[in-house]
Amino acid sequence: MFSRRNFLKSAAFLLSALPFTAYARKESKSASAKILKPPALREGDTIGLITPASPLFEFHRTVIEATEKLKNLGYNVKLARNIDKKWGYLAGSIQERVDDLHQMFNDDEVKAIMAIRGGYGSAQLLPYLDYELIARNPKIIIGYSDITALLLGMHTATGLVTFHGPVAVSTFTDYTTRHMKRVFTTTAPPIQIEDAPYEANLQTSNRIWTYRGGVTEGRLIGGNLTLFQSLLGTPFAATTQDAILFFEEIGEEPYDLDRMLTHLKMAGIFDQCKGVIFDRMPSVKPADYKPGFNSSLSVEEVIDMIFKDFDFPVCVGFSLGHIKDKPTMPLGIKARLDADAGRLTLLEAAVV
Repeated sequence: MFSRRNFLKSAAFLLSALPFTAYARKESKSASAKILKPPALREGDTIGLITPASPLFEFHRTVIEATEKLKNLGYNVKLARNIDKKWGYLAGSIQERVDDLHQMFNDDEVKAIMAIRGGYGSAQLLPYLDYELIARNPKIIIGYSDITALLLGMHTATGLVTFHGPVAVSTFTDYTTRHMKRVFTTTAPPIQIEDAPYEANLQTSNRIWTYRGGVTEGRLIGGNLTLFQSLLGTPFAATTQDAILFFEEIGEEPYDLDRMLTHLKMAGIFDQCKGVIFDRMPSVKPADYKPGFNSSLSVEEVIDMIFKDFDFPVCVGFSLGHIKDKPTMPLGIKARLDADAGRLTLLEAAVV
């Protein structure tokens, strides 16, 4: 009988067979203090497509969709060797997914790397990546949701500016496309992260909710809150000293948000940062209006409970992550948050 215990033993054996990258937390902190910017992306450049997390459910349809979207934006496309692999809820073995990332960083033709989708599994790759290879060949790497693990891990290990933004099957609205191309090509800041458009029957003025006002400056660090939290206590956790943190989340209940933010608070994450930004979190609510408890706090009440003891700017309602219109947010780049106006400005270029 194949028990859970036997499965875990088998999984441990398979993991032990992979080459584990020597990695010291002290080295990662000093590396991330020096920012490594990738070359700018130009029209006609090649973007390499990878699946570092979950597999493609309808492989051919999804690859055609992803390829056509990027070609319509003016880029060429190159597929990773193992992009069609599937192992349960994973897009192939750890080794196959690591090999694809190494292939893309080694390939001089590939100027940027984009995940086709997120899902689950990116964090599994972090101990096995060749960070010296990545640092020798700095390139744009972009995605969101589960890809947050790669973005944070690579930035922490090498100082490489990574990019929280669309995956290849995202909806490339005018807003999403404009912001991605602006961040990928602009070498002369500042760059204003504009508020995204709202539904046609809603007001078009700024609807970002300011919990605590003020103006602050710091390095942009963040991504999906679940993935950010999951890296705490590992060598790949982000350095949050003097950072403006940004978080996006989907499908959690308010108590889940409370649990994750409470963990960050107890871990001292908010003691070091300069400000916090949340996305709109439209789906962070009691599941199907059947909450896990008889009574539920709202997102606003959770944020008030967590941040009432801090004095840095906090605002909620930016367009990040699991939403149609999303800006591209470069990790490690200095930015200014004007929480009173609900405005974020990149103060330095993310590319060279």
